[in-house]
Amino acid sequence: MNALHPIHPADPAIHHLTSPQLTELIVELRTEGREFGLLWPSAKSGEQILNGRVLVNLGNVPASTVINLLALLREFKRHRGRS
Repeated sequence: MNALHPIHPADPAIHHLTSPQLTELIVELRTEGREFGLLWPSAKSGEQILNGRVLVNLGNVPASTVINLLALLREFKRHRGRS
């Protein structure tokens, strides 16, 4: 994950993600994003698959959105820690 190079929704690297793995990412996003007001209590790994990609029930965004948000939060926290 790199905030400067976001993952595209069609990236084959995320096609292997399972629902439990996505659930772990969502839990991490909730934890990391809480201090920034990123709260999605109803977010969960979706049952829908679009073009081979599992969607997250967060307005049906692709899993890449969750991964990219986590990357942005981590990058922000890393830079904030240096200041």
